[in-house]
Amino acid sequence: MLDHISLGVRDATVSKRFYDAVLQPLGYSCLSQSPGSLGYGADAVALWVNEAARPVSADTESGLHFCFAAPTRKSVDAFHAAALRDGGGDNGPPGLRAAYGDNYYAAFVIDPDGYRLEAYCGKAE
Repeated sequence: MLDHISLGVRDATVSKRFYDAVLQPLGYSCLSQSPGSLGYGADAVALWVNEAARPVSADTESGLHFCFAAPTRKSVDAFHAAALRDGGGDNGPPGLRAAYGDNYYAAFVIDPDGYRLEAYCGKAE
């Protein structure tokens, strides 16, 4: 349904360090880079991170978040650890979320601009 998502950030250099670290364990990397603009994905860019004059204000009560597919539960753990190590905040440690399904294994973080992110693996491990 979606071709890509774009996020406006204050500082692409800070965002690059963060997104390089958290997306690598999930199998994604920076496929495109120009001044103030980063494109992430596996085979094609699906997430654009761009410097913006007026990024959307972070609102933890809005319900807005972005969920990344993770190949394994260990990659979810690595996503969460990388976020905490590279400028993000904890918004829910890795673990099973039984309310979402029997094998719903996820972690939740907040990026340096306040965006809420999730990594999810639905495989039984």
